Amino acid sequence: MTRTGRRPGPSTTRGRILAAARSRFAREGYEGATIRAVARSARVDPKLVQHFFGSKHDLFIAAMELPFDPTALVGPIVAAGPDGLGERVVGTFVAMWDSPEGRPLVGLLRSVVSSEEASAMMREFFAHDILGTLVASLRLPRPERRASLVASQLFGLALVRYVVRLEPLASASPGDVARWVGPNVDRYLTARDLSGR
Repeated sequence: MTRTGRRPGPSTTRGRILAAARSRFAREGYEGATIRAVARSARVDPKLVQHFFGSKHDLFIAAMELPFDPTALVGPIVAAGPDGLGERVVGTFVAMWDSPEGRPLVGLLRSVVSSEEASAMMREFFAHDILGTLVASLRLPRPERRASLVASQLFGLALVRYVVRLEPLASASPGDVARWVGPNVDRYLTARDLSGR
C-alpha cells in the first residue's frame, strides 16, 4: 500500500529544509532564494516551510544557526541619532558576542573562515539584514561601500578578539573596545566623502 500525505518524522523534515535553505541562500543570496525554491529543494510543500519557520527572514536566522535575531538591535542603535553611532555599533556588537547567547557566534566565525557556504551566508546576512538596514537608515551616498568597510572592521575585531585572542583587545571591556574602534566605524558610516576611485 502506498503511503500518502505528509512524510513522517518532523525532525528529519526540518533538518532537510534547513539544509536546502543553507544551500539556496549560499548560492542565490537572501534576495534570490525563495521559500518556494527552498521547499522544492527539500521536496516539501512551501506551507510546511512556513509552518516550521514562518517568514523567509526567520528561515534565514535558523539556517545561520544564530541563537537570536541580531537585526532587532539595529533599531535602538539608529534611534539614538548620528552622534556616537560608531561607538554604539561596536559596543552593541561586542556585548552581543560576549553574552551567553552570543557564544555560538564564535563557532560560526570559525566555520566562516573554513567553509565557502558559511562565508557566503554570513556575507549575505551582514550585508543585507544588519549593515544594509543600518546604512540605509542614514540615507548617505555609497551605502554598499560603507557597509563593506564597517563589516571589515567588525569581522576583523571579532577574529582578533574571539579567535586569535590578541591582548589587550581580547580581555578589554565592551566599553573600552567601543571607544577604541568606534571612531573608525563612525567615519565609515557618516563621513560625507567616501568617494575614492
